[in-house]
Amino acid sequence: MNTVTNADLHCHSNVSDGTLSPEEVAERASRNGVELWALTDHDEVGGQHRAHAAAAALGMAYLPGVEISVSFANKTVHIVGLGFDPDDPAIMQGLADTRGGRERRARDMAADLARVGIPGAFEGALKYVGNPDLISRTHFARYLVEIGVCGDPHEVFKRYLTEGKPGFVEHRWANLSDAVKWIVGAGGVAVVAHPGRYDFTPNEEYALFSEFKAHGGQGVEVVTGSHTVAEYAKYADLACEFDLLASRGSDFHDPSESHTDLGTLPNLPGKVTPVWEALAPRVLHP
Repeated sequence: MNTVTNADLHCHSNVSDGTLSPEEVAERASRNGVELWALTDHDEVGGQHRAHAAAAALGMAYLPGVEISVSFANKTVHIVGLGFDPDDPAIMQGLADTRGGRERRARDMAADLARVGIPGAFEGALKYVGNPDLISRTHFARYLVEIGVCGDPHEVFKRYLTEGKPGFVEHRWANLSDAVKWIVGAGGVAVVAHPGRYDFTPNEEYALFSEFKAHGGQGVEVVTGSHTVAEYAKYADLACEFDLLASRGSDFHDPSESHTDLGTLPNLPGKVTPVWEALAPRVLHP
């Protein structure tokens, strides 16, 4: 896959907190010129076989994917897994355990929102996902937009659902070591997702990458929808410093909500090694 010029290895469907089906995401990716695609739903691999079938029907190469929620330094960090076996029993059980606390957390979030005059938020958010095991802040944000509390999801996260704001409830996710172990044990490559989003101090960020590497992590998202041009360069340098593979993905969720559409990112900087080169034997071709 060394000749790939348009890989999008981070996006979401309605199996987690996206709004399009796996098939619709595949069609949008293909229409936008994506050659190698991965669906990376949060803590869930239930859409993987559908995504692979849709990619094959459209002539796109495919890598199984997932985005695992991890607690690190009192923050939520996301680790993307690529090229693993989605039917591996250990990763399936680990993801089920990670999802297990979402309903309890969501009910606590709804109770906190009710205290500031927004009742019924759990039921409202659940309309957007259907499965309490997969409910997330994004589904609450859509409900708050629906009822006119905020104009769009970005305003929601400025006023609600983040630390220090109404509706925020901390959740302990998987350990970094476990998330990497599940991915690597299932034959895949673990990648730190959108590192520019975490607002870590330099020491905390160095600790994250040091521990990630020590546990067997192999990659970092360099070019992603939430990174600035300066962060492309910063994380390309960091990839070289830690000898990590570089990944590229839009983090697409919805046509109107997402800053970046599938397949529209710039190419990776030339000095990094693309993660798909290491994953070539695991790429599923049409």
